[in-house]
Amino acid sequence: MAIFTDRAAAGRELARELAHWKGTDAVLFGIPRGGVVVAAEVARALGLPLDVAIVRKLGAPSREEYAIGAIADGVRIVDDAAVRSHGVSPEQLASVEDLERAELARRARAFPRTSGGVAGRAVIVVDDGIATGATAAAACAALRAEGASRVALAAPVAPQRWVPDPAVVDEYVCPHRIRDFWAVGQFYDDFSQTPDEEVERLLARDLPT
Repeated sequence: MAIFTDRAAAGRELARELAHWKGTDAVLFGIPRGGVVVAAEVARALGLPLDVAIVRKLGAPSREEYAIGAIADGVRIVDDAAVRSHGVSPEQLASVEDLERAELARRARAFPRTSGGVAGRAVIVVDDGIATGATAAAACAALRAEGASRVALAAPVAPQRWVPDPAVVDEYVCPHRIRDFWAVGQFYDDFSQTPDEEVERLLARDLPT
């Protein structure tokens, strides 16, 4: 059953959960593409700068929407149990990773970072929802490796039993933790794909820096 009309509505609700960050010097990082739409609403409500956390899911060849891992700049996460359960061979995994590294590089060019370095700064990573958690974990790990002093992860909806690694994430905010969780899209009336142009438009807005 849908909870949100669209990603913008989810972002407005998430902003209320993150109100304690208003007035801080934190930087918001949306995960492209849909997570940037959610993050833009949070940034607007809290007066925080908006940036992008480039990360790519490694999907199972037999079920591409299911993440068996994720990659970000300097970060590679692979769920060995998921690899085995989906019967993914080393060659298949390498092929998927090659394709996703090419897309990772393309997105890094398409959506250049705007906030500069994050060393010593608090960051909030935002996505439109969490399924396996692989992409969110990779994004948080990459920012932690860059020297972020505090990493918060925020998503409107996620499986009830999922929690991030406390060694990487200091704060986890999720207003809707669902027991019977199948896919992020089931909780949105409108979960249409976000085009690159929409991400570029949101990043170009005169948001706080």
